[in-house]
Amino acid sequence: MSHVLSTGVASPQDARAFFEAQLQYRTDPADLAADLLKGEEGIVVIDTRSPAHYAEGHVPGAVSFPHRTMNAASTATLPRDKVYVCYCDGIGCNGSTQGAYKLAALGFQVKELIGGLHWWRQDGFAVATGSEAGVLLEGGIACAC
Repeated sequence: MSHVLSTGVASPQDARAFFEAQLQYRTDPADLAADLLKGEEGIVVIDTRSPAHYAEGHVPGAVSFPHRTMNAASTATLPRDKVYVCYCDGIGCNGSTQGAYKLAALGFQVKELIGGLHWWRQDGFAVATGSEAGVLLEGGIACAC
């Protein structure tokens, strides 16, 4: 018996709903970079790691907002009409998930960056260093998707 088929296969309708939901919750480095390069104002990129890790390298334009400090008081001045894209180091880190969860629980619209800073760099996108957000000036590897 097939290992792939042994657990069953979702119907096309169920699979469509599942993958549509994933796209509502996540974005990838190429899509985020495209929006940053065109100056999309509807998103805010949040680095959920510590300020020290942020200073070592972050997505240009990202705001340092460690997930451990997120609460009703610390988010009170955040605009409610933006979509917040959270990231951390990568798939072995859950800081972006925790940040996205906390922001969603506080009533904000959120997405998580797939692969975090690791996949951002892997795709050839530049990082900013220091405490300033910086600006993405050029694209990385062209996505063949």
